[in-house]
Amino acid sequence: MYYIGIDLGGTTIKGGIVTEDGKIIKSKSSPTLPEREGNEIVKSMAMLALELIEEEGINISDVHSVGIGAPGLIDSKNKVIVASSNINFDNTKVEEEMKKYIDLPIYLENDANCATIAEFVCGSMKGYKDGIMLTIGTGVGGGIILDSKVAKGSYLGEGELGHTIIDYTGGDYCSCGQKGCLETFCSANAIIKYAKQLLENEKNSKVLEFADSFDEINAKNIFDAYDLGDEIALKVIERFNTYMAIGIVNFVNIFRPAIISIGGGASARGELLTKPIEELAQKMIYGNGFETKIVPAILGNDAGIIGAAMISKA
Repeated sequence: MYYIGIDLGGTTIKGGIVTEDGKIIKSKSSPTLPEREGNEIVKSMAMLALELIEEEGINISDVHSVGIGAPGLIDSKNKVIVASSNINFDNTKVEEEMKKYIDLPIYLENDANCATIAEFVCGSMKGYKDGIMLTIGTGVGGGIILDSKVAKGSYLGEGELGHTIIDYTGGDYCSCGQKGCLETFCSANAIIKYAKQLLENEKNSKVLEFADSFDEINAKNIFDAYDLGDEIALKVIERFNTYMAIGIVNFVNIFRPAIISIGGGASARGELLTKPIEELAQKMIYGNGFETKIVPAILGNDAGIIGAAMISKA
């Protein structure tokens, strides 16, 4: 059987046909045009799925389902996008609208949960019964797998690990309105913001040598400078490592997962990313030692499509 995964973003709708073992055999995209009504965006997702089936030349009866990963507040049980900050959704009944165009089972999940599912089913967490995913990007996303299922609470909004408050007195205000969220210390945006604050009074830094300009400093510039022992970069990444370790220790103390996967662009650093965080976490853990493995995610930009396709498996 084949699975179709749709990764809905604020700019682009990406879709793919995925095999049983999580390989994308065909993919394509279309613009989201987020100013449109939600129902129109859902129609575009359905059309993209149908185009993939036709272009690949497979029979619709050979497709198990269509899974959709979407940003925002998701009611996965009833297949409804309750709200999304960047796209015009307001209690949009995704399954009902998709069924007008495509007669297949429809699954819907939060996009961060989809990345988690992808890494769990066929990525860095494959073979484990429980695990946690943290994605470092513009913000910090996350997802929790317990007993091979996405952890669900009694009401919507579970798994927002980036909005765990870890330093209320010393942190910045977050986009969510609270202060001191993990996201305000460990997102790519937070890393860049802190580096720029330090560089205002220090112009002799390899961070500036790697960046095209002060305004175009990115997280990779900072990590590259860190690898060379640059003092500014050391301060920035040591703060990042410390707060990531604090967040992870909190999650481990609550859930005791076998594995935690860290995704986002920085995951390409492999153990250079995870080892310092793990060493700090080992010093903070409650109990008889830190047994959770911390690993880099391995699926990269494909995780959204693969995870959406595999929603039915987790």
